[in-house]
Amino acid sequence: MSVAETEAPEQEPEKKKFTFPSALTVLAIVTIGVWLLAFLIPAGQYDRNEDGGPIEGTYHRVPSGQSFMDRLNDLFLSPVNGLYGVQDEKTGQVGPDLSGSLYGSAGVFLFVLAIGAFITVVFATGALDRGIARLAHRLRDRGALLIAGVMVVFSLLGTVEGFAEETLGFYGLLVPMMLALGYDRMVAVGTSILGAGVGVMCSTVNPFATGVASSAAGISLGDGIILRFVMWIVLTAVTIAYVVRYAKRVQKDPSKSIGGFQPGDREQVKKATVGEAPELTRLHKGVLIMVALVFAFMIFSVVPWSSALTGKADATPYRWELGWSFPQLAALFLVAAVLVGLVARMSEPKLSSTIIQGAADFISPALVIMLARGVTVIMNNSKITDTVLHSIEGVVKGTSSAMFAIIVFVVNLPLAFLIPSTSGHATLTMPILAPLADFAGVSRAVVVTAWEASSGWMNLWVPTTAVTIGGVALAKVGYDKYLRFVWPLLAILFVMICGFLALGAAFT
Repeated sequence: MSVAETEAPEQEPEKKKFTFPSALTVLAIVTIGVWLLAFLIPAGQYDRNEDGGPIEGTYHRVPSGQSFMDRLNDLFLSPVNGLYGVQDEKTGQVGPDLSGSLYGSAGVFLFVLAIGAFITVVFATGALDRGIARLAHRLRDRGALLIAGVMVVFSLLGTVEGFAEETLGFYGLLVPMMLALGYDRMVAVGTSILGAGVGVMCSTVNPFATGVASSAAGISLGDGIILRFVMWIVLTAVTIAYVVRYAKRVQKDPSKSIGGFQPGDREQVKKATVGEAPELTRLHKGVLIMVALVFAFMIFSVVPWSSALTGKADATPYRWELGWSFPQLAALFLVAAVLVGLVARMSEPKLSSTIIQGAADFISPALVIMLARGVTVIMNNSKITDTVLHSIEGVVKGTSSAMFAIIVFVVNLPLAFLIPSTSGHATLTMPILAPLADFAGVSRAVVVTAWEASSGWMNLWVPTTAVTIGGVALAKVGYDKYLRFVWPLLAILFVMICGFLALGAAFT
């Protein structure tokens, strides 16, 4: 028998499965798409008031004044302009070599890298991991309290610093813990995804959501914090109650489990609850205290206290108000990263490398912000931003302030699916949505809240987010089963968000 006859038949190559493109790729496609649309959308502009805001009813057509080469140059330089483009005060054009005010996102870009360095240094100390692990172990015999405790911590971290992907590291702890208490794997998934997700959805000062959106909307990070804080408390409580209710039902009757059980799951009951709690040293306690103080100080530094306490948007700031923005916050987190490293007794080489690694890990969301801002530069230079704004104005004109806020929430849902990156989504849409609030007589802070609620609500379930897909994979729970588990809660949250937005718009 010849060699050719003994050879195995060639196997057909496996078909490649479709994977949704990354946020960077989506924004690159959006950039080219917007650039092409700029040839078809007529140029136009509004008259501006003293603050630079558009005046309702003053839209009119104007020539773009751009040649084909000018437009091609804008496309080529869009990422550069998105980072440090400067807007000429007379012409309104944006370019890297013009004179005027900074239009690019350099401040937000550096802030993202700084907070990335800080978070990475904190995780390198092991304090946060041990703190959560100790909490879980201490509450191991009180299942409902354990679920509530972990979800509160995750939600708190989500609302102040966008804690989401970090939850993936806790499945190795939570899955056996939940199984040991007589629950199923879905409880671990709900505790992680929904705990952190509801915090991000109701971000109070989350720099990657509220911070970026507020910057793009031209308002303070602290504007609207009271509405977001109340939303965070109420919606977090509702989400915890939902997960605890399901957990108790499964514990009482395992046949009620939506996710089912893997071989050996039922044998783990009470096995993982023995042993000693992870040690929390004085060093770890010191780091956790520092983290709490840094975020508390950040909140204090950005909140417009005079407006918040008096209810007047134009109230004179108190003497002790700091009124910090992204440059100061970037410096705060860089200094805090160094101080945490010193408290944790890191060596100079380790601290330096950790800070660099942290900035590197967060370069992706920073680049997303840059690219998204580059899209707005193309729209600005071709003078189609006001045309798009004018077309949307016709849709919302005549609606009540409450209905306007709900429309903003609903309109952003499909955009959140296409651009799961909160930073990129905010930078792309806020320059158009924020001026609409002026026409509707609604605070721009309500638009920011509506936007982040839509982004956060979608990211609780869409398959384009690593947190959701990665979480169900690590817990070995089917994505379809997770959707069955979460859809009633999504409906409840949807209705409650609309209610909060309507009230927020009515009282601004």
